[in-house]
Amino acid sequence: MTIHEAHQKLLFQLYHIYDSNEAEAIANLVMENLVGWKKIDRIINKYVPLSIPQLELFEKYLQELSTHKPVQYILQEAWFCNLKFYVDENVLIPRPETEELVEWIAEEVRSKKLKVRMKEQGTSDKKQDPPFTIHHSPLTILDIGTGSGCIPVALKKKLDNVNIYSCDISEKALEVAKRNALSNNAGINFLHLDFLNNEQRNELPSCNIIVSNPPYIPANDKSSIPNNVINFEPHIALFVNDDDPLIFYNVIADFALEKLLSNGIVYAELHEDLFSNVKKLFLQKGFQGVTIKKDLLGKHRMLKATMLP
Repeated sequence: MTIHEAHQKLLFQLYHIYDSNEAEAIANLVMENLVGWKKIDRIINKYVPLSIPQLELFEKYLQELSTHKPVQYILQEAWFCNLKFYVDENVLIPRPETEELVEWIAEEVRSKKLKVRMKEQGTSDKKQDPPFTIHHSPLTILDIGTGSGCIPVALKKKLDNVNIYSCDISEKALEVAKRNALSNNAGINFLHLDFLNNEQRNELPSCNIIVSNPPYIPANDKSSIPNNVINFEPHIALFVNDDDPLIFYNVIADFALEKLLSNGIVYAELHEDLFSNVKKLFLQKGFQGVTIKKDLLGKHRMLKATMLP
């Protein structure tokens, strides 16, 4: 079987599962992984036959794809913010809207040059606002529910002079995140804990920025989730109870009120149908500014909540 024949066979099968654009994208990923050549090189060498090991791997890929298993899990790799990540079924597959959240944070940190503001000690002048010393200290960022580690690793690569902490309830997810931090040469402080447990989250440090892509899909929505998601991606990272769908945002807001440093900011990914409820929650808890941002598809998917001093 030649490279061209393999590609055509792959497309024929994928067209029965995905639309044409997605089928083409998946076929391109599989063929590049299989032979190690970019598309232009595969076209030039389309009559080159696959080796026996390549043929065996190709048949394995075909079988797994027929079950609707995501290609990222099959190849055990995903790209996020131009970085390569290892992924398996212990973590969510990084998504484009999460890239937009990371880009939003990075752009704001770089453009505003956010700094740690520390109140000076020893002042007794109560008639004026208390003075602050501007320190060029590292910003501390806390990532809640890290999964594959795509958010903290990407932020670490994009920003200078930042300390990043990441936590997750899943030990297996943290193993994946640590692997990705190491392969991308990004120093992240990983912590294994249940963020919903008050005692455990007290272990987390004070910080300038909190970022999270928490579970937010109500359990009743499972029937509307595509097979390639519902059958393979970790439910603990996707779903929340129907009777309390905002549980993570509620706890994040309370935690932020305790642990955010002066001028601290919360950034979070949202369920497009619940964005107004999350905005209302943060405002009711006393956050001074709450912004909802649309993704490139026009969906309300990101939140920024500012706590002024």
